[in-house]
Amino acid sequence: MPTTVFTIANQKGGVGKTTTAVNVAAALAEAGVPTLLIDLDPQANATSALGVEKQEGRSLYGPMRGEGAALAMVVPTSQERLFLIPSEEDLAAAEIEIAQMENYLRKLRGVLEPVRQADAYRAIIIDCPPALGMLSMNSLAAADYLLITLQCEYLALEGLGQILRNVERLKTAGINAGLELGGVVMTMFDARTNLSRQVVDEVRQHLPEKIFDTVIPRTVRLSEAPSFGKTIFAYDPASAGATAYRGLTKEIIKRFGLASP
Repeated sequence: MPTTVFTIANQKGGVGKTTTAVNVAAALAEAGVPTLLIDLDPQANATSALGVEKQEGRSLYGPMRGEGAALAMVVPTSQERLFLIPSEEDLAAAEIEIAQMENYLRKLRGVLEPVRQADAYRAIIIDCPPALGMLSMNSLAAADYLLITLQCEYLALEGLGQILRNVERLKTAGINAGLELGGVVMTMFDARTNLSRQVVDEVRQHLPEKIFDTVIPRTVRLSEAPSFGKTIFAYDPASAGATAYRGLTKEIIKRFGLASP
């Protein structure tokens, strides 16, 4: 079956982007879907959240500069069927260096092509930096679908329009004509507040076919898990956060046809 590439992006930090990337990747693997998580954020939060040590020269920094191959950067994780391309601090330099290269927006797409052709993974999930810089734009150019994590607060809605406009620019410019908005994940939902419900209702009104039914609650357990180098399923499998991410992943599997034949 073909490999589907998702990028999880948002120019705003602290919206549950990395938490979603890590736990959706883990839930896909748990559901039997061979999954590769790519940590494209120089802060390497997804790498540490999976309990993997950062190593110099073990990221996509070299391959995106024409040095080495992406497949050589893949490392196994403690979970079956879940693999990782880690990040490292040097990746921050790519923001500047890639901008000076030819076809600078297509660097990641070219680097990932052999990974796609290897047929080793059904899903590839890219976790981006919290900014629409060169790395994030490269991830959009390399992806089949964009998944947006949106915090349940009104200021988050302003950023939604900005990232959607960037998607349209990439498509219009022919950089990635096939890129589609795969869905919007509402995060940090607090059922005790009217604001959370109002924000979800507003997104549902504007993007009824794109918003996922499952909302991710604001929970301490989801915040704690990365500090132990664990996914929410390894840290507290019976928690509300684990239940929510399993529900979201079931929707993703169904929406994008990721189930094994």
